[in-house]
Amino acid sequence: MQGAKRSETADVIVVGGGMFGSAIAYGLMRAGLAVTVLDEGDDALRAARGNFGLVWVQSKGLGMQPYADWSRQSAHLWNDFARELEEVSGVHVAHQNAGGLQLLLGDEELTQRRAEIAQMRQQAGPAGYDCEIVGRDEAQQMLPDARLGQDVVGASFCPHDGHVNPLLLLRALHTAIRAGGGRYETERRVETIRHDGHAFVAETSKGPVAAPKIVLGAGHGAPRLAPMVGLKVPIRPERGQVLITERLRPLFPIPVGSIRQTNEGTIQLGNSKEEVGFDLGTTVDVTRSIARRAVRSFPVLRDVRLIRTWGCIRVLTPDGAAIYDESQSHPGAYVATSHSGVTLAAINARHAARWIAGGTTEPGFERFSARRFDVQAAA
Repeated sequence: MQGAKRSETADVIVVGGGMFGSAIAYGLMRAGLAVTVLDEGDDALRAARGNFGLVWVQSKGLGMQPYADWSRQSAHLWNDFARELEEVSGVHVAHQNAGGLQLLLGDEELTQRRAEIAQMRQQAGPAGYDCEIVGRDEAQQMLPDARLGQDVVGASFCPHDGHVNPLLLLRALHTAIRAGGGRYETERRVETIRHDGHAFVAETSKGPVAAPKIVLGAGHGAPRLAPMVGLKVPIRPERGQVLITERLRPLFPIPVGSIRQTNEGTIQLGNSKEEVGFDLGTTVDVTRSIARRAVRSFPVLRDVRLIRTWGCIRVLTPDGAAIYDESQSHPGAYVATSHSGVTLAAINARHAARWIAGGTTEPGFERFSARRFDVQAAA
């Protein structure tokens, strides 16, 4: 047809340039595949730009042990992953992995956390669960430069936790994809996906792209596209508000759950869990609540100036665990999504990419299929 745009080609199309899509695309590129990332751009509902930056294990997987194992394995891969990314991209992502604390304010929080840890240990069985309750004094020893507030009765500590600068991580992934010969295309919103009998064709305003495999890693953009290739992506939005302070002297050598000090010296405070649809706004009542908890935890923050706040939208599945799935009706079409884009970046670049490239999976990987929700609904 005259005027029709000729398809660009690749081995794999990755739809979405956030944490999930970019990490998988990077891994596929490192596996030797020709990868094209189609990213809607910064006007998209991008969860990655609001990420808190935690590489967090201690709260992941209650009710689904494979997800707890997957998160822990990713945390173990992160040191090598960060070094490799810096070598390829030249971007230092400020990854630290010295453990993390979750402060407990009052006996009710302490009792609840103890119960959760007991459940996780029972669920894990012989494999164990490396998280423990530490007393107030021991928590204070881990944070010698920031006096705990009087309401802090203890904390949970996990040696596998850490954090990273999420904006630098996203920049490093995009840079590394391009440096390795992959294509990262911004402002390429995918309108439709079809299979022409030979390959998947992703139609965009700048022309089609064709490949024998396609990965939906677009977070909240995936549910619109998934039915076109026989996939289901049952996710919902959850807003989280985040506050940033002025730069301070070093106070927090490790992340403290909803409080962490960035590599630039600012203190990042969060994070709320709000069912407000796709509203990215901020509210005084929520930011006040976040600030009050931070001051109750650490009185030194009382007089610190706040310089920025924002809202972002998490990608939540019905059970909070990740989805990794291949279409049964359209083999070669995949979906990968979760709210834990930073924690899982390392394992997405390694094992999830290997699954897409060659079908190799880890034990228990089949439980990440979205078909688990059909079984739960039937039950």
